[in-house]
Amino acid sequence: MDDKHMQIGEVAQRTELSLRTIRHYEETGLVAPSARSQGGFRLYTETDVARLMVIRRMKPLGFTLDQMRDLLDATDRLDAGGDLDAGERKALLDRVREYERAATEQVDKLRIQLARAEDFAAALGARLEQEAPIARP
Repeated sequence: MDDKHMQIGEVAQRTELSLRTIRHYEETGLVAPSARSQGGFRLYTETDVARLMVIRRMKPLGFTLDQMRDLLDATDRLDAGGDLDAGERKALLDRVREYERAATEQVDKLRIQLARAEDFAAALGARLEQEAPIARP
């Protein structure tokens, strides 16, 4: 991975997360800056940005901070490889699979909600067309 360091503002722009949100994730232990500048500014790497993107993708699916932490722990341990025996590796992969299943289930629920919202908006539009057949702005 690229070890170029970025300040929090650039990370916020790239992840579309606010500075406050990134700091909150730091305070809760989900992400930590890889370094600090001489002036004390937080410095992040591409690995840190990738971690924040995982968090950003989990949030709208309703995952809790503890669940985010758990998944990140599992993927960190898998990525580190190292001394994992077959049983540990399987257990970590099973954890990741469970999150994948939960994410897929939530996406399906959101698709249903979106379809209902689109139907509702279309019904309102049709109602307005009935009431005012003249061209709308």
